Amino acid sequence: MIASPFARPLYVMLKPVGAHCNLACAYCYYLDKQQLYAQVPQHLMSEKLLEEFIRQYIAAQTMDEVLFTWHGGEALMRPLSFYRKAIELQKKYADGKVISNCIQTNGTLITEEWARFLHDEQWLVGVSIDGPQEYHDHYRRNRQGRPSWVKVRKGIDLLNRFHVEWNAMAVVNDLNGDDPVGFYRFFRDDLQCRFLQFTPIVERMPDGSPAPFNVRPRQWGEFLCGLFDEWVRNDVGEMFVQLFDATLANWVGVTPGVCSMARGCGHAAVMEWNGDVYSCDHFVFPQYKLGNILETPLVEMMYSSRQNEFGRAKYESLSPTCRQCPWLFACNGECPKNRWSLDADNTTPTNYLCEGYRMFFQHVAPWMEDMKNNFTMDN
Repeated sequence: MIASPFARPLYVMLKPVGAHCNLACAYCYYLDKQQLYAQVPQHLMSEKLLEEFIRQYIAAQTMDEVLFTWHGGEALMRPLSFYRKAIELQKKYADGKVISNCIQTNGTLITEEWARFLHDEQWLVGVSIDGPQEYHDHYRRNRQGRPSWVKVRKGIDLLNRFHVEWNAMAVVNDLNGDDPVGFYRFFRDDLQCRFLQFTPIVERMPDGSPAPFNVRPRQWGEFLCGLFDEWVRNDVGEMFVQLFDATLANWVGVTPGVCSMARGCGHAAVMEWNGDVYSCDHFVFPQYKLGNILETPLVEMMYSSRQNEFGRAKYESLSPTCRQCPWLFACNGECPKNRWSLDADNTTPTNYLCEGYRMFFQHVAPWMEDMKNNFTMDN
């Protein structure tokens, strides 16, 4: 049975080169997705498929503004001609709607031509960089083992020179997780970045054990607390940190802008280079495939009972410890992909980073309460 269309906003992230990337970061969760399509030598989205997605995606939106998100792998491995064609098609099917685009990149392939295009078309760019060079280059190397930081920094300099709007997207691992203040000041002072997103690395080895590059649970808590202290003392209203914004949103009862901290998920899917649609970027596995856009309408897949069940399962599958936690409202169990530590009953999966989040929420509670009171007064 199909849920009522447009019961929630429809958002699908597009992967025009699939998992293909010019880097081979040690912790990348997406590189192995190439094996899903190992029988095909090149994973390149056709113009026919591009047009069909754009047509369906715009038609499915009820808001006046439509956001396209281009992701990878490395999205800049498609030439500019591909994205110029995308803009033509967006204009063709816009039907009066305002079209916005954002693109995620590792930054190594940005040229003057790319920077000029991104500025002229007013695209928002997310750049993956894990902090100062010694942290970034430890894990973010190319397939020949060479470091990437210098090329990323040159790419960022080009974005700044051409006045392209961009934000930083970093991962926190076992290395940079010990230096929250140095990590934060690099983005604020060295890069002059004002919008910072960071994600904890939580992956498992084939035997199920935590990967060696994972940020450890207590380390994650200490990292968040240290970074928050630096931010709250100096940069409130000047520097915007996604996780802090999401925490405040939950504190005041507003749906956060990042799905990992929301009560439910399933509103954000991903479409691979061949039109296969999966429930989530972190669940690109055969059992989470919703269908193919050339065979099943996008709206039907996104509002299907399967996708609705996927979204509800985030909260319904919470462990007993999570349900009893006084901070449940602040994280909602975080991302289901990180739930593989066993609860006290030794049977129910719970979040690997739970200890760190508890530490963080307890630490920031006084500030969050104060901000909540100010928010209430202003509204």
